[in-house]
Amino acid sequence: MQINEKQIALVNDRLQAILKSGNYFGKMYEEMGITEVRSAEDFKRLPFVDKAELRNAYPLGIQAVPDEEVVRIHSSSGTTGKPVIIPYTAKDVDDWATMFARCYEVAGITRNDRIQITPGYGLWTAGIGFQAGCEKLGAMAVPMGPGNTEKQLQMMQDLKSTVICATSSYALLLAEEINKRGLKDKICLKKGVIGSERWSDKKREYISNELGIELYDIYGLTEIYGPGIGINCADQTGMHYWDDYIYIEIIDPETGENVPDGVEGEIVITTLVKQGAPLLRFRTHDLSRIIPGECSCGSRYPRLDVIKGRSDDMFKVHGVNMFPSQYEELLGTIDGVSSEYKIDIAHDDEKNRDIILLTVEAEGRVSFDKTAVTIRNAVKSKMSVTPKVVVVSVGTLPRSEKKTKRVFDHREE
Repeated sequence: MQINEKQIALVNDRLQAILKSGNYFGKMYEEMGITEVRSAEDFKRLPFVDKAELRNAYPLGIQAVPDEEVVRIHSSSGTTGKPVIIPYTAKDVDDWATMFARCYEVAGITRNDRIQITPGYGLWTAGIGFQAGCEKLGAMAVPMGPGNTEKQLQMMQDLKSTVICATSSYALLLAEEINKRGLKDKICLKKGVIGSERWSDKKREYISNELGIELYDIYGLTEIYGPGIGINCADQTGMHYWDDYIYIEIIDPETGENVPDGVEGEIVITTLVKQGAPLLRFRTHDLSRIIPGECSCGSRYPRLDVIKGRSDDMFKVHGVNMFPSQYEELLGTIDGVSSEYKIDIAHDDEKNRDIILLTVEAEGRVSFDKTAVTIRNAVKSKMSVTPKVVVVSVGTLPRSEKKTKRVFDHREE
């Protein structure tokens, strides 16, 4: 999607603020001789930035305003390296809440709803983002945070929560517990706003059916604002994103070149009005595509397709590049298999070859042995590798209150 004149003007305004601040990126642009953006060609000459550079600027090297204008910081988890710290001004916080309230509205959520918020609070952007949007909308927030499933279910019943906000992993856990305890008729949930991780169609279908709710994908990253920069509408034709706050490009992750609308690639985001830590051409490593044309819902906002995975999620076995999303799609076609799986990769020193152990949950309507053979043959056919497959009962694999880790590469240990 071509950047328009208004967006170019906003990018140039952010560039001038970065240069004036002399922050990490201001120095970088100055050294590169980048002084302004007046056209689409100028914009494409801006270098990409990624998380590694944000870590190089730790702790507050990307801050573009004086300290007295910073009202809050958020941070990535730091589980894969030094955390990234993002400062916010009062306007940033308010803009984020406005975007999030817009997400709720697109999902048909109103001030009459009671929104139970299960993502984590603190340095993580999730919980407080869901709550700020809820308060901006004027709905009732039930700020539970993660865990304590017993209390979650009690509050869900006693307060008659109508909306659940969660990661797909925790939504699955809650759905299983509600099913197990026979509580479906005692809860009042109508909608679920789900974010933070990619999830399969099979998991989506199970959660929707077990809880009897409509599900909405919400999108966002700590580095940009947090969740709330996009959500799918009731027509389920992709996630609308707010192009008055962010500009999105899709690039070929290998070449860095822009790809046409409709072609899958890596999402690159530019913040158009962010003050505390503006980012120009930030590589997210999330894989998706811009859906061309107008949505049947009538919204003017452009659309992203569902997130297919991450370019840095790729793993290689026997010279074959694979993504967890490929396994999810394949398992979704096999009768009786649940959405939950785990991939362990190790090296057999005796045979000097890598091995894949794929553990999958199944209902048991089809024998586990037969299911294992079906999965093994399907993986061999689709991906040209032959895994060892173990089929276990539904509920055997661990459930998570946050994101679920799927791939464990023991070759790196």
